[in-house]
Amino acid sequence: MVAMTATETHHPFDSLDRSSKTFERMAEPFRSELKLHCYRMMGSLHEAEDLVQDTFLRAWRSFASFEGRGSFRGWLYQIATNACLNAIASRKYRQRFLPDLRFPASAQLPDGTPANDVEWLEPYPDSDMAGILDETQNPEAHYAAREAVQLAFVAAIQQLPPRQRAALLLCDVLGWGVAEAATLLGGSTASINSVLQRARATMAKSHRDDGSSTVSTPGPAQQELLKRYLNAWEELDIDKFVALLKEDATYTMPPLGQWYVGRDSIRTFFEWAWKDYGGYRLLPVAANGQPAFAAYFRSRAELDAPLAAHSIHVLTLAESGVSALTLFVRPDAPRIFRAFGLPLTIADDISH
Repeated sequence: MVAMTATETHHPFDSLDRSSKTFERMAEPFRSELKLHCYRMMGSLHEAEDLVQDTFLRAWRSFASFEGRGSFRGWLYQIATNACLNAIASRKYRQRFLPDLRFPASAQLPDGTPANDVEWLEPYPDSDMAGILDETQNPEAHYAAREAVQLAFVAAIQQLPPRQRAALLLCDVLGWGVAEAATLLGGSTASINSVLQRARATMAKSHRDDGSSTVSTPGPAQQELLKRYLNAWEELDIDKFVALLKEDATYTMPPLGQWYVGRDSIRTFFEWAWKDYGGYRLLPVAANGQPAFAAYFRSRAELDAPLAAHSIHVLTLAESGVSALTLFVRPDAPRIFRAFGLPLTIADDISH
């Protein structure tokens, strides 16, 4: 047998500097996309933040053994996906919901008590996705980049079993090959194909494209609709607000379990809800690749008080109006405002 020379046995990663600076230089460019991947897996911005930190810690501890047989990015995704699967397995509740996926539409006014026996989906700030959604779409991906972050999509994939969820995200969102996903998840290509087909069938039933627009930079007509929406809230004008809704619009407000469908039901709710408010100020933001607002309020009894964090509004727009409206409300709102980098109070006069 002929002995292999040093040149023949050398691997480009053999001489890789394994310092913390090298790891940071290699890993940091993937932080944002890994955090988004963890969010899609978990349905929680806060869990995603913790898990991407855990991923980087685990990866640094194993960096010395990284041999470069696959891509460094793929290696990080393997660690992140397994961290998510372990976290889901340790949960009391393995799914996160929006109210319309958990309860029937309500005909009663809420009592203000959160449904604490449910884990609720959380919104994701577009500021944490800078550059990710605008990159060239992977031709192997089944879902467009923006569709795969919108609230309805993330809510739908939360209903998949964890392994199906991971396979769908890897193959149909990130555009990985089935063989790559099988290596990451463990199992044969045939078994992952089977898992993937079941996930696709479930998504085809639960997540249908209704033609609504969820882009974060709407066209002129939608910009005008958003301006009218802001004005309706700041003027507490129920007629202007309801006129912006599609006839079959839905309104959800986690962590409250009640939700409403149709203009009449939504009008009844807001006529009741707005009566104690002295005013609102809405600041445009963006969440889940969709138009959104951060709403601040003061009560009628405290008209001189600073405006306080009330809710994050995430809107789904159709050509004819708002087709879905989700408000992430108190008592969870302050925690979500902080995650969006927003102050909990603002000093502003309401002069309507």
